[in-house]
Amino acid sequence: MAAIPVYFWRLAPDGLATLRQLRARGLRPGGQDVAAQIERPRHRRGPLVAYLYEIDKAKPVRQMTPAKWAALAKANAARRTCPECHTDAGYVIPASLGACVTCAYPDDEQRAA
Repeated sequence: MAAIPVYFWRLAPDGLATLRQLRARGLRPGGQDVAAQIERPRHRRGPLVAYLYEIDKAKPVRQMTPAKWAALAKANAARRTCPECHTDAGYVIPASLGACVTCAYPDDEQRAA
């Protein structure tokens, strides 16, 4: 296994991009191997590392099918539905509460009234 080139922060050559940069262009790595890595130094910790891919070998992002859109909408609706009162809270229910704010703090609702 050959070592990949390592570049310092903001000094990578043109033609290489991180996953986020590829996604911003509507691309994905498409099965290609990592071409290089970029390191950003941090104080008192190890460097942040990001892998770089060749833009020329990247493929377009696959479009979502109607079934995937429906599954995503169903999953997001489940995250907003309170398991206790079974209503749509209008926001994603925090895992720390496990229920909508009204169900999690019923005493505060009575005091406000």
